[in-house]
Amino acid sequence: MTVADLPAVNRRLKAAFQAQRAPILDLVAAQTHDPFRILVGTILSARTRDACTAAACERLFARAATPAALAALSVAEIENLVYPVGFYRAKARHLSALPGAIDRLFGGKLPETVEALCELPGVGRKTANLVVSLGFGKPAICVDVHVHRITNRLGLLKTATPLETEMELRRILPVRYWRTWNSHLVAFGQTRCTPRHPHCGGCPLARWCARAGL
Repeated sequence: MTVADLPAVNRRLKAAFQAQRAPILDLVAAQTHDPFRILVGTILSARTRDACTAAACERLFARAATPAALAALSVAEIENLVYPVGFYRAKARHLSALPGAIDRLFGGKLPETVEALCELPGVGRKTANLVVSLGFGKPAICVDVHVHRITNRLGLLKTATPLETEMELRRILPVRYWRTWNSHLVAFGQTRCTPRHPHCGGCPLARWCARAGL
């Protein structure tokens, strides 16, 4: 696959995405339009299946849908609400510290840049990019394991880490694709281009894939 193939590949990815259920964070974004809840949902989603993340978000947001409400909960209460998401104890500590950090560092207003968001507890570039994109509607490229794996598997990139992948995609990917690239590839990676034993038969991207038939 080359950069020239991006429009055709993006059309196929979009069609595949529309044919299945959207990833949980897209659903949170569509339902809430709230950058804070998208941030919380993204923190909870790491190393956790979508169904588990969705249930944890529902329980937590029923009690604490704002920074002030979250600040009123103890770490133990947050743990109970988000269990059994992966690393729930660490995530509960980060969420407990989040409202105070937003107040202390940014005057109570959630920042809108990747670099500023990364100053918050439990927030890395993947989370920050998703919040910028889904929460604030600004161009951002979120690179998770699916985006990193598939772009390299297709032969579009040859990168060793997700950070390298993000920087290369920023360089070569047209900005109009930035906000949807993660959603499309996450859905594709969960259902077809899986880490092990990908379903290459009938793959809509087979003609462009450097490793078709893997």
